[in-house]
Amino acid sequence: MKVSILDIKGKDTGRKADLSDAVFAIEPNDHAVYLDVKQYLAHQRQGTHKAKERAEIAGSTRKIKKQKGTGTARAGSIKSPIFRGGGRIFGPRPKDYTQKLNKNLKRLARKSALSLSILSSVRSRFIKPSSHFF
Repeated sequence: MKVSILDIKGKDTGRKADLSDAVFAIEPNDHAVYLDVKQYLAHQRQGTHKAKERAEIAGSTRKIKKQKGTGTARAGSIKSPIFRGGGRIFGPRPKDYTQKLNKNLKRLARKSALSLSILSSVRSRFIKPSSHFF
């Protein structure tokens, strides 16, 4: 596949580049591109969120008041989630967000993305040459 080379102003230079049909002329696989993008975005997540649960709170384990006769609800521990300073019940835990993709699927996704860029009308054409993207 031959494509023309453009200069920075978007004009045709008269030169042509030869692109491999094995990479740039395949039938794009949208699902492979979706999985690759999903894996990329998942790898951006750090996964270090954590909250202390009642077993991890620093404090005494003694019963804070007697069981009966106070007129309030029974309470056993100051680390209980119903008290201020107590632990979270089901708080966030650290999680690994990595996803595995097979090598051939990743290759197919990259080739599909390159083929899509060539097939689209945007392929190497500038609306207005600029170094600003915002």
